[in-house]
Amino acid sequence: MIPANTTGEGGTTVVYGAGPQAPEPGPPVLDLYLDLRCPYCRAVENALGDTMRQLADAGEFVLHHHFGTFLDAQLGGHGSHRALAALGAAADVGQPQFLTYLHTLYRNQPHEEHDGFAAERMLLGLANDVPRLRSRTFDDAVLDQAYDSWARRVGRAFDASGVEATPTVLFRDRPVAVLDAAGEAVRPEQFTAQIHDATE
Repeated sequence: MIPANTTGEGGTTVVYGAGPQAPEPGPPVLDLYLDLRCPYCRAVENALGDTMRQLADAGEFVLHHHFGTFLDAQLGGHGSHRALAALGAAADVGQPQFLTYLHTLYRNQPHEEHDGFAAERMLLGLANDVPRLRSRTFDDAVLDQAYDSWARRVGRAFDASGVEATPTVLFRDRPVAVLDAAGEAVRPEQFTAQIHDATE
């Protein structure tokens, strides 16, 4: 199954903002390369997620989400993959549900070495915090791992992208700094300034 609100070959990129069928040229693209078990990705999402959503809602860019699952191989377990498959089910419900669920997952991310996202009961429990996400269809998709094959394609696409670390953020194919030298997320105004400087 390929979720709605995706683009790229095999639907391996999840879109938030102007839809995949939006007329050209449309807003520029902000590419986010993430792993759902990555603590630095959590820091960036918690600090900048609302700002990114606001800028996308204002039409300043379209968010393209690319997900890796390499931390499963490095740390053991299946949490990145299972959470990604659940995100696929959320993307099929709608863009707001996808983005809110993504934020909820990062806000409740287990310790990097704990494979908590591998448990369907955790993924379904966190979905309770997302308006209009829980349904029989969504629950069955998570429990039956309906988006398992899709999640594997997404992971392979990430591996083939050449991106070597998460989080990596590109705007108009140019790097955007989202972490400072200490590994902390930059402030929203610093992030926004980079976007506006690249737009001018």
